[in-house]
Formats: sequence, structure tokens, C-alpha cells
Amino acid sequence: MKQLILGSSGQIGMALCAYYKSRGDEVLTFDIEKDAREDLRQPGNVLLLERMRQADFVHFLAFDVGGSRYLKTYQHTQEFLSNNARLMDATFAMLKETGKPFIFASSQMSNMSYSPYGVLKALGEAYSRSLRGLVVKFWNVYGIEHDLNKSHVITDFIKSARANKRIDMMTDGKEVRQFLHADDCSECLDILSRRYTEVPREMNLHITSFKWHSILDVAKVIADLYPGTAVYPAKHVDEVQRDARNEPDASVLRFWRPKIGLADGIAMVEKGMPWVR
Repeated sequence: MKQLILGSSGQIGMALCAYYKSRGDEVLTFDIEKDAREDLRQPGNVLLLERMRQADFVHFLAFDVGGSRYLKTYQHTQEFLSNNARLMDATFAMLKETGKPFIFASSQMSNMSYSPYGVLKALGEAYSRSLRGLVVKFWNVYGIEHDLNKSHVITDFIKSARANKRIDMMTDGKEVRQFLHADDCSECLDILSRRYTEVPREMNLHITSFKWHSILDVAKVIADLYPGTAVYPAKHVDEVQRDARNEPDASVLRFWRPKIGLADGIAMVEKGMPWVR
């Protein structure tokens, strides 16, 4: 199959590209980070139309997003809202024109109406349902990251522990999350794309590990990789998700199951991050 990956330079996009290439699939990439012409905010992008027509399947992963630090700073800004609204409107219009099967990458935060990011993802879900595409909800997918301005908590903690032998946390670390390694996520996306016609459109597809961990637990796992690293929780509580705790729908387990545990996954990320060495 020819797999078109929108957001191919992002954390999940890079992992998915590598996954498909290892399987021998043809990968078509699209990301503004590698070519200014690949700007999904542009209505009627001729290059996007060409790539979609070539593709057998489209993975819509692209979004202006980052970790908690990035969201806390930018998600309430006009630029953040405009980038994502324009990106979705133009891309879904192209998906409608080409009629290509697709998966839209949403978030478990899509029901958190106080979060502009969550509201935007809910809008993307509505677009997807109108076109009969598949919607998946990611739960804190982690992996190799190159854009450290948008990095997520695991990358931030690894970088700090390695450089300074200390982890200064943004919060008290009591909030809990479910983390999923990008390789597990890639396998799930592949299975869903190949069984696209079998998956009921009303099914809630939560792509997660189905295991809870506190942010403080994550910091301690990373500190253990660098003996002598001290962990310093802050006094602040979580302001991004406000420690809201959705429970994942397990329906996706009919098709796929995660394999990589948190400690093993963090070790894999640490070994694959030469730019922080």
C-alpha cells in the first residue's frame, strides 16, 4: 500500500514512516517542517492533492501541538487556534474531494471543553465523521522527538536528567497519565488502516497502554537511568488537563494490544536521542 502520512516529521509521524518502511510499504510524506510548500493551511494545495491521489490510505496526524509546556503557553492564542482550524478545514476538503480512506488522529482530551486543543480535536472528529473516516484518540504517545520546542514530558525529563542530573518538574507530579510508545501506536494505526472497512464507525478507538502512571513515577523511572539524579516536584498542580481523568474505551483491543511497557519504552527513547548527548 501507498501510505500518505500528514505530519510525517512529527513524533508519531516519524515513527509511523519508519514502521511502514520496515514493512516494505511505500511511504508518501507531507510536512511543513521539511518543505514550505507542504503547508496544510493552504486551501487547494496542489501538492497535497497530487499526494492524496497517489495514496491508497491517508494518516492525518498533522497538528500544531506540543507537550504540556507548549500547550500551556500557546493553546489560548489566536495563532494556535487559526493554525489548527485552517489546517483541518483545508485538509478535510481535500479528503472529501479525493474520497481517500483516512484516519484522523484525535486526543483523549477532545471532551475537555476548557481546553482549546481539546475543542479543536473535537471539531476534527466531527469533520471525520461527516466523511466516514476513522477517528482514533491518542493517549500521551511518546517516542523520539526532534523539535525540542514542542517536546513532551518524557523527552524533557530525559534531557534534564542527562544534562544536569536533576529533574525540575512543572507540577507536583501527582496527576496520572496513560503513556504509549510510538512503535505500539504505529502498529495499531497500521492494523486499523488494513482493516478499515471492518471497523464500526461508531466505535471509540482509544489508542493507549491502558495503564496509569503518575508524572512523578515517570520522573523516577528516568532518574534511575542516570544514577545520582534528583527529582524536584513543583508546588503547582496540573493546569493543562486539570487532572481530568477519562477512562479509555477498550474496544480497540478487538484489533490490537500494546506490547511495550513504560520503563522499556523510556529506555528505548533514551537510547535513540543522540541530539541531547
